[in-house]
Amino acid sequence: MRRSLARLIRILLALGAFFVVAAALAACGGVPGNSVARVDDANITKSTFEHWLTIAAKSSQPPGGGGQVNVPDPPDYAKCTAAARKALPKPVKGQKPPTPKALKDQCKQQYEGLRDQVMQFLINFEWLKGEAADQDVKISDAEITKSYNMQKNQQFPKPADFNNFLKQSGMTVADLRLNVEVTLLSNKLREKITKGKDKITPAQITAFYNKNKQQFAQPEKRDANIVLTKTKPKGDQALAAIKGGQSFKAVAKKFSTDPQTKDTGGALPGITKGQQDPAFDKAVFTAKKAAVQGPIKTQFGFIVFEVTKITPATQQTPAQATPQIRQQLASEGQQKALQAFIKKFEKKWKDRTDCRKGFVVQVCKNAKKPKTNTAPPGGVPQQGGQGAPPPQQGAPPPQQGAPPPQQGAPPPQQGAPPPQQGAPPPQQGGPPPQQGAPPPQQGAPPPQQGGGTPPQQPPPG
Repeated sequence: MRRSLARLIRILLALGAFFVVAAALAACGGVPGNSVARVDDANITKSTFEHWLTIAAKSSQPPGGGGQVNVPDPPDYAKCTAAARKALPKPVKGQKPPTPKALKDQCKQQYEGLRDQVMQFLINFEWLKGEAADQDVKISDAEITKSYNMQKNQQFPKPADFNNFLKQSGMTVADLRLNVEVTLLSNKLREKITKGKDKITPAQITAFYNKNKQQFAQPEKRDANIVLTKTKPKGDQALAAIKGGQSFKAVAKKFSTDPQTKDTGGALPGITKGQQDPAFDKAVFTAKKAAVQGPIKTQFGFIVFEVTKITPATQQTPAQATPQIRQQLASEGQQKALQAFIKKFEKKWKDRTDCRKGFVVQVCKNAKKPKTNTAPPGGVPQQGGQGAPPPQQGAPPPQQGAPPPQQGAPPPQQGAPPPQQGAPPPQQGGPPPQQGAPPPQQGAPPPQQGGGTPPQQPPPG
């Protein structure tokens, strides 16, 4: 069930992705000795953490890697460094092998990346369960069992294949049922948050249409046959050949220097104003259909052409544009509701989350303040100070938390490695993923019709 489980981790990590705000330093209090964190009244035990750490380590193994999984073992990393040394390829002559310190540093970095992913996953899961309870959102055992059995039977019709998957991934049936529970809870919670936020009035649709008419327009387009030559004499020869009765196809093949149209009979379809060299652009849009003209001097050479088809500009009526506008505004309304919810959700649950020293991540209230943005003068400050780009102007606000997977999402390939915890665990020696990366946007606006001026295409075609 790798694919749906991977979505689960993305959901939970995405719920925390935008929660990178400055938090006052606080003492790590209230965490029992056998736990790594406490969320409200729920404890995340060290055994649970170690279980998921092993799963994360297995998921970081290359496909088909086989062999024993190297789970980093702090604080001395003796087993990890020994395994890393054993896995080293035979050094090239004259090349020094990594030092013990380098191998230990590599294991330490690998551990910290996996630790942060697992901690954020487990904490966010407790946040989700707690919020669902507060909002009286419930999932029955019958619902979990139905969805679980459907996914399992789709992917693993043979019991032996399922058992092999559990062995390879390190996961248990309880872990897989947890995936189903979170998926269903996420769906129901999102439905409650966004309920009624997709209702759009006719007045809203009219106002949007009037403000964005160009979005629903198609500019005039022209198809043409062209022959591009390096010199005017060659262009004159091409023009004479066409007027003498030779086809554009034959003349283009003989004279044209444009690689995109030379072997297609010179065909250049779908030209819109501003798309081509200015001189050629003006000539094409003032020419009559089927009138051979040229050679026109351009920055790419000399062009002989004829317009073969003219498609007039069109404008969608308000009635024609209504379905598209309604969908876009409904999506924006739902996303704004989610964004407002997440802001409250973060503050509420981060304030209730204590983490033990050595297990502190940014979603803990005792986490250190994120580093101040150090963008160069003139640079655009980035959202959350964690490298996330700001939302584009005019685009709908980013969805706070990736869309929960649909119930019954297809399970993983048989024998596939277990799900990665929100993002692929870093390779040995690689940095852990940055928190605050923007989750996928839900319901991004449809492509604009006729919007924007394409850049000039060098050369025509």
